[in-house]
Formats: sequence, structure tokens, C-alpha cells
Amino acid sequence: MNQLPNRPNLDLLKKQAKDLLAAYRRGEPDALSRFRESLPSAAGKDDPAIAALGLRLHDAQSCLAREYSFPSWRDLDSFVTAQRAYDVDRTLSIRNWAGLVYAGDISGSTNRASPAAAARMIEDHPDLVRGDAYLACAVGGEAALREASRRDAGWINRPGGPLELPPLVAVTHSSLARLPRFRDALHAAARLLLEAGADPNQAVGSRWPPASLEQPSDEYSLSALYGAAGQNHDPEMTKLLLDAGANPNDGESLYHSLENPACTRLLLAAGARVTGSNALYRVLDLDSLEALTLLLAAPDADPNEPAGSRPTSYWGRPLLWAIQRRRSPEHVEALLEAGADPSVQTPEGLSAYQLALRFGLPDVAALLRQAGDHDPLPDGEQFVAACAAGDEATARAIKARRPDLPDSLSDQQLRLLPELAAQGCGEAAKAMVRLGWPVARRGGDWDASALNHAVFRGDADLTRFLLEHGANWKEQHGFGGDVRGTLGWASINEPEPGGDWLGCAEALVANGMPAGRPDPQGRRAVVAFDDDVMVFSDEVADFLLGRAG
Repeated sequence: MNQLPNRPNLDLLKKQAKDLLAAYRRGEPDALSRFRESLPSAAGKDDPAIAALGLRLHDAQSCLAREYSFPSWRDLDSFVTAQRAYDVDRTLSIRNWAGLVYAGDISGSTNRASPAAAARMIEDHPDLVRGDAYLACAVGGEAALREASRRDAGWINRPGGPLELPPLVAVTHSSLARLPRFRDALHAAARLLLEAGADPNQAVGSRWPPASLEQPSDEYSLSALYGAAGQNHDPEMTKLLLDAGANPNDGESLYHSLENPACTRLLLAAGARVTGSNALYRVLDLDSLEALTLLLAAPDADPNEPAGSRPTSYWGRPLLWAIQRRRSPEHVEALLEAGADPSVQTPEGLSAYQLALRFGLPDVAALLRQAGDHDPLPDGEQFVAACAAGDEATARAIKARRPDLPDSLSDQQLRLLPELAAQGCGEAAKAMVRLGWPVARRGGDWDASALNHAVFRGDADLTRFLLEHGANWKEQHGFGGDVRGTLGWASINEPEPGGDWLGCAEALVANGMPAGRPDPQGRRAVVAFDDDVMVFSDEVADFLLGRAG
């Protein structure tokens, strides 16, 4: 493991990553070896295979971060920022550290927690939490918690510390529970607090913007149980809280537990209600047949539960949402076996069978064929189904006898282009565009164009294709911004593993998007445009400002 200096310099680390990339591009054996040893995508490959990967700056940054024992460049960046602030202002340092330990809905930001960076700060500066029982909650400092409880029995249910958290919430929401070296201590801390009389239903109002640490939300409450089951997906801590009487129907835990079915199972066994939680729709966003089966087996589960708010409300029923999410035949079979009504229709009168064909899912459609579904589809629907399935030859044959297609399609049919782009169906999206689909049509969960969705996913290939076929960086989305904002948010938050946001930026600039200029206030990774200033990942910002390696 490489050692960082006491006051690491992020600019120097960025230069090291650029130097590594340059050495890789020159084919230097040492650079190839470093990637093989530290970058998962290069592990086990020989030198020619690594050279053929076409690695880029974000790969070099990831490699460098792992050499310093951080799982990602983002974690290394977060650590360096907090470390450099340490000697300047202790109060600010503690606040920065708490922002690494806790997710934004607790800390009052839009950031994810960074447990690796938080853990390294504690290793380097154990005095950070010394003398503060609330901070000790975040690391499972059992001795400090015992002493605080001995001095003041009422402390265990009183909010405090830099984030104004009650102790049990401070324990269960600590992202350090995801690290094996802290997990047992945090379990022990939760057990101690509960045995001492802590309310298992301790909660705080969400601080996620537009709420804040100073003005938490009155509408959204975040319980201790949500921290265990929904944030850290920790079955043992979840069981501790449920056994102590935590309410499984807290409005958040079941919905957010689905990424670890072990937590979902515990919540259901404790009486969590599926109906009304939106969990049955959320689980269809995920590719977890196990979690879906658990929910459908719950006593109150309704496989025909009406949808609540957007974006599920348009589709109306779980079966239609499963099709829109392009779930597998096994998912659809599970819904049907649980009693989902195969005769449901979309608001425009499309049957589940027809909807499956529209989304290019013939195997799912075969499960849903009902009386009346044997009639031939209209030309328009046949054309849409062929496009969605990537069958460009059939689509062209239909267009040859119906030259009005796709112009004569309904708005809902035309929205399929952004829907499929959002789900990573690049070849189907390309076929649609080649066949004349209006490239700027908006759709998907956040009412965005196909270009916005491609950039959000970091799909540089589809981004280039769309731009070459008339898409424009000025295209708006449902949050009121354009493709620059999509690029900024996605390059920082990386919503898709392996996304190439630098490649998207290169394609956008090559097709007319302004590159921008340095921020007048000198803020890092901020790019100024004529009409706005925007934040990007370091890699994308460097490219936009002409500093790319």
C-alpha cells in the first residue's frame, strides 16, 4: 500500500494519474503492471490485453486511488479534502468528517457517504472523536457511550453532536457499519443503547435539500431502522432494532431494504406492510427476483396495487411497470402467479401483451397473450415493436408500405425512444433514429430527451450517434436544465458503473457544446459558461477547461 503525505495535494495526485495514463499509452511495462495489480478490469490480463482496453484518465485515477487503499477516486478526493482542512479549523474538520460518515439525507448535502475516507481520517486522527459521545456513536465507541449514559441517563434519547442526531440514529446511520473493522463495534453500540433504554424508533427529519441541517423536513422522517435496513442494509442491526420494538412501517425501511433481501425478509416477518409502501414498484426497478418473490408472498401484498405518484402513476399497475422496466419473463411469471391481472391496459388502451411487444419483449408477451390478442397488430404497433426489438429489417419493410411512419405515431409511441435510451437499449435507439424517429422527443422517468438519458448513463457511443443525427446539447429535461447539467450531475455521481462521461463530454464539445472557462472564483471543478456556472467531475472539468492529459 502506498502512503499519502500528511497534507496530500489533490493537484499532485491528479498529475500522478495523468503521468500513469501517459506511461500506459507509451506501453511502459511498469504502467501496465500497475493497472493489472490495482484495476479490476485489468486483473489477470496480459500486457497486450491491457493495452487493448483503451484505458482513460478515470481508469488511471481509480488505479491510483486503489494503490492508496481507497476503493475509488471519489473516496480519495473526499479524504484529501477533509485531511487538508484538519489543521485549519477543528470544528470544520469534525463537520467535514461527519459528512463522510453519513449520507446527505442525514448530513444536509446531496453527497453519498464515503466510509473509506471517514475510516482513514479516524486512523490518522483518532482525536477527532475523542471526548464527544455523539461522535463516538459513529465509530461504535462503546466505552464513551457507557460513560455518557452513566453521567446522564437522559442522553440516550437526546439529539446532539455536529449533526444534531439522537444516539441510536447516529449509530445505525453510520456508513462505517459497511466496513468489517467497525461493524461489530457498531452492533455492540446499538445493543448497549437499546439495553439502556434508547427508543428503538428514534428518528430525525430528512435534511436532503431543499431541507437542511438547520431546517429538517417535517414531511420525511428518517428512523434508526431506516439507517440499518435501508442505508447500510445490515441484517444484524436490523434484527436488533426490530427485536427491541422498532416499527417496521416507518415509511422508508421496506422500500430501501430491497437491495439486501435479508433485511427485507426481517422487516416482513416483523409485520412490514407492502401495500402503500411503493416497494412493489421499487423492486421492479431492480433485477432482484428474490426480493420480488418475498414481497408477493406477504399477507397484504396486492399484485394489482394501484400506482401512486409519477413516474409509476401513468402505468397504473405493477405488471405494466414490470414491462416498462423490461423485467424478465421470470419476474412477470411471479407477478401472474401471485394474481396480477393479465388483462390490464395502459391509459391509451394498450394491453399488457401489446405493451410487451412495444418494449421489444416477445418472450414476456408470449406469457401475456389473451383473447383478442391474436388479432394482427396495426402497422404502427408492428413498426414500433420491430424497432424496440432491434429488428431494423422488419421495421424498414413496414415503413416501405407505410411511408408516414414514424411521423404518424402517437406521442406515447414516440416517447419510446427516450424510454429505451434510459434503459441502455442503445441498438434499438439507434435503429429508431435511423428510421426517422424525432431525436429530441422527451420521455422516461425525468422527461428527458434520448441524448440526456445517454449522457446520464455515460454512454459515449450513443451520445456520439445521437449528436451526429441531429441531437443538440441544448435539449431540456424535466428538472429544467439542459445536457450540460446532466453531464455535470452524472459525471460526479456516476449513476451507472463503467460510464464514460469524459467520452460524452468530448462528443458534446465536438458537436457544438461550448467548452466553458475557469470559474471566476477559482473553485475546483467548476466551469463557467455565458449563462451559468456548473460543477463537473475533475476529469470532465479538466477536459472542458483544456487541461486534459
